[in-house]
Amino acid sequence: MSETILVASHGTWVEIALNRPDRLNSFNDEMHRALRAALEDARDHGMRAILLTGSGRGFCAGQDLGDRDPSKMVGAPDLSRTLRDFYNPLVRLIRSLDCPVVCAVNGVAAGAGANLALACDIVLAAESARFIQSFAKVGLVPDAGGTWNLARLVGEVRAKALAMTATPIAAAQAADWGLIWKALPDAGLMDEARALAATLAAGPTLGLAMTKKAIQAASGNSLDDQLDLEAQYQKTCGASRDYAEGVSAFLEKRAPVFTGGRT
Repeated sequence: MSETILVASHGTWVEIALNRPDRLNSFNDEMHRALRAALEDARDHGMRAILLTGSGRGFCAGQDLGDRDPSKMVGAPDLSRTLRDFYNPLVRLIRSLDCPVVCAVNGVAAGAGANLALACDIVLAAESARFIQSFAKVGLVPDAGGTWNLARLVGEVRAKALAMTATPIAAAQAADWGLIWKALPDAGLMDEARALAATLAAGPTLGLAMTKKAIQAASGNSLDDQLDLEAQYQKTCGASRDYAEGVSAFLEKRAPVFTGGRT
């Protein structure tokens, strides 16, 4: 495993930390490959929740621009290739995983680093954290799903202003605007994030996965389509061991023990 990623397994869930702290965990090709491999390994080993965070004082400063120095390049870079080969598959992978992905933003999240966080299912941030759509500072368009997520989370007016001015947003304001779920005191961020990941990992895996898929599909569906999708997913969940266990536990007035089974 590359040293650019730290992986800690907790049995049913896994914590993955970006680990280039001297570069504010900005992405190079090696870290891209290592993060994707870690996520795929978590999927392949049936992890029931994933926690993503950063090492050091920042979460992720986006792309390492040291790899984009015009004085060291012959001709203009093809940035679409970076997106198609690295960022886009990463965002698609996170959103397709059949388990909740919690993101603990422990410091600055800038550019594609901010949008990587927003691709996760539940985002917690330290009160000292900042979210910056820094693309305008270098003449680029928000990528890694930035234009898609921003417009849906905070609306077109705020999305345009955040993207065009590169104004840093504090964690508390990001929570107030609905950009993230919760801002927390710095000292308590990782304890709460880990507790949340453990709670989700002990939950009804199938139902959580289908909830994730249904909510992600909602923005592209009509109400009729979404109602049909809910009925389809509910049929599958209703036939699962987790549903039977949940109902039995409710009737027996005890805590449920979910196994994540379909049947």
